[in-house]
Amino acid sequence: MEEVTTTVAVKPVVMLEGVSKVIRGRTILEDVSFEIPPAQIVGLSGLNGSGKSTLLKVIGGFIYPTEGRVVVFGKEIGKEAEFPDKTGVLIEKPGFLTSMSGRKNLELLASIRNEIGEKEIREVITLVGLDPDDKRPVRAYSTGMIQRLGIAQALMEHPELLLLDEPTSNLDREGITIVHNVLRDLKKKGITILMTSPNMEELRYICDTVFWVENGHLGKEPPQMQ
Repeated sequence: MEEVTTTVAVKPVVMLEGVSKVIRGRTILEDVSFEIPPAQIVGLSGLNGSGKSTLLKVIGGFIYPTEGRVVVFGKEIGKEAEFPDKTGVLIEKPGFLTSMSGRKNLELLASIRNEIGEKEIREVITLVGLDPDDKRPVRAYSTGMIQRLGIAQALMEHPELLLLDEPTSNLDREGITIVHNVLRDLKKKGITILMTSPNMEELRYICDTVFWVENGHLGKEPPQMQ
């Protein structure tokens, strides 16, 4: 008897259908449609003001689209869920209480959901190359250290989707290598990652798929590289 094999369709973690966003009369995103499958690293590059950060905010539920649908883990954001489940976010400059240490900041944030404890917080701080026993207040941190702490915050509650806006900005070569290694390890564990960077070469190096964002539209390459 001939063996019959069946393939099971893999549901995308993120799905956008015809998403447009107009802010104060200006079209920031226009008719954006794409899908992100599980356990992939997808990159967004483009010039400043192209719509990259706005796209992350729409997926993260911080703002809702003017038109179209955003579906994350099978739920439409803004209708079936206010914010996406199981999602860690780093968008724009991380904001922390500067009078407290990095670890105390993460402990305070973790107390909101009360899903993780000190052990997990210490582990994620170490993972991004910081010292969990560093008692200095965040105001004494370098810009790169604050960026690493922001990444730790996005990771600490074991998300299945990461939305990272320029996660390697302000990092030195060592910091960039650490972040790249962390992202690769997370992908191996089945985590899906959407990240932005102005550096197309960095995204080609770390990502499975890279999109170029220009005037609110998505393409696979910037015009001069096609």
